Amino acid sequence: MVVLRSSQDLVKDLAETVTAYLKDPADDVTLVLAHAGGNKGKALLQAAVKAGAARVDCKGPTKGPERVAFVKAEFAAAGRQIAPDAAQALLDAVGSELREIAAACTQLIADTEGRVDAAAVARYHSGRAEASGFTVADRAVEGRLPEALEQLRWSLAVGTAPVLINSALAGAVRGIAVVAGPSRGGSDADLAKSAKVPPWKLRTLRQQARGWSPAGIGRAMSVVAETDALIKGAGRDPEYALERAVIEIARARGRR
Repeated sequence: MVVLRSSQDLVKDLAETVTAYLKDPADDVTLVLAHAGGNKGKALLQAAVKAGAARVDCKGPTKGPERVAFVKAEFAAAGRQIAPDAAQALLDAVGSELREIAAACTQLIADTEGRVDAAAVARYHSGRAEASGFTVADRAVEGRLPEALEQLRWSLAVGTAPVLINSALAGAVRGIAVVAGPSRGGSDADLAKSAKVPPWKLRTLRQQARGWSPAGIGRAMSVVAETDALIKGAGRDPEYALERAVIEIARARGRR
């Protein structure tokens, strides 16, 4: 059996070689093509199906709670445990790609002992987790100013573009505005669509929205708009503009 992983990433020449092989495969070889989904490399899958291959769709976890459950299951399969907040921290650091999540779980299982906590995850993945502009934004709208500034400085130090960080700030403030606003009687799906977040993110947004007033939200929205202009040319120091934005947003929480 030959398993060709990430077949969507094959270079053109290799994809053509595999396509040619599919027309006259060896009798004693079973070829498995693993594909991540999407349109990239889709022609190879179509060629395989046309040649008589069986297609098996493997649906992975797509929602936040499902990914947390997946992480816990990976640890349980190895006879280990991971704390719920540690599982979420791991996902924040690694992202949503299932292969990377599984690989990160394997690494932590191999390199740690006992029950894995959030501190262990931070030791192995702090660089990636802290570099996220979304982490900066979360800490800012939660009013956790010292942590927000620390995350901001780290994010800039590892090369995150200022425009991406401000975009994350704008998204966080927009989400707070939607969740904290007057109820429109719609479903959570409608609310998530308005906030431009996945439905599972609403719980976090509702927690973050506590302590925000209309005046505070208005001030925060003005800050991100001003910062966007400063970053895109009206100012000379985008890093200073971001630091000011984080300070102003954190202080706007609780403003009456």
